[in-house]
Amino acid sequence: MVSDRSQLAAFLRSRRDRLTPRQAGIAPLPGERRVPGLRREELALLAGISADYYSRLEQGRQANISREVLDALARALRLSDVERGHLYDLATPRSPRSRVPVDRTQRPDPGMLRVLSTLDHVPAVLIGRRGIVLARNALFSAVYGHSMDPGTSWAHFLFLHPEARARIDDWEGCARAAVAGLRREAARHPQDRRLKRDIDELRRADPDVERWWDEHRVGEYSSGYRRIRHPVAGNLDFDVELVVAPQEAGQHLVIYTVEAHSRTARALPLLAALRSDQVEMQPI
Repeated sequence: MVSDRSQLAAFLRSRRDRLTPRQAGIAPLPGERRVPGLRREELALLAGISADYYSRLEQGRQANISREVLDALARALRLSDVERGHLYDLATPRSPRSRVPVDRTQRPDPGMLRVLSTLDHVPAVLIGRRGIVLARNALFSAVYGHSMDPGTSWAHFLFLHPEARARIDDWEGCARAAVAGLRREAARHPQDRRLKRDIDELRRADPDVERWWDEHRVGEYSSGYRRIRHPVAGNLDFDVELVVAPQEAGQHLVIYTVEAHSRTARALPLLAALRSDQVEMQPI
């Protein structure tokens, strides 16, 4: 995804539209309001910059933007830490020399694989760049009703495979988070053409992706709760935990933990008996 000024301008407009003068702690400027949130002039006032300067930012006509201005805009727009990082990436893309190569083969981190090989009692998957499955255990496939072979795109599964909508109880929340993560990764790695192709394909294939992409929400992979509606085992409740690979940027091990002696903990051995696969992995 090309990290150009048009992306920065669109993000600023989207954050400005969601924040009203009252929420920002200022009195609205007089005159007819034509926007749902702050006017450009109001945001410029909050950030301590001129209205003309801010207009150039939103029109993509400002070449250089100082860190001080970005900090002021982040404060004025009340951006989260993730949104603030996204703003910096859009405004000051890294030079080619500082970028991590994204076209090289993805190889599962050996340490993460060793951990994954010990997790035969709970579902677990190793996810790499672009949301690609690098390795998974048998229970992960059994829970989702999909082989999840290495090379599978998690986002493609979410949006293009019917089992995802059927099994994930809060499918919309999970899917929205995936789109937010893709947008965050696109700004972090604007040179990743494969990522751009994947995103464009999803936007064409599913109207939900297109709509949520235009919301400019950004997010990071994070821990959380997930309920799976399994056709044989019934409802399965998990607390999802993430372990980031220390030696391999962009890889994280996702572990579906369960409460001891819970109904889900009792159901997992049944699912394990139905699946005899071992951990599967290959370079991507």
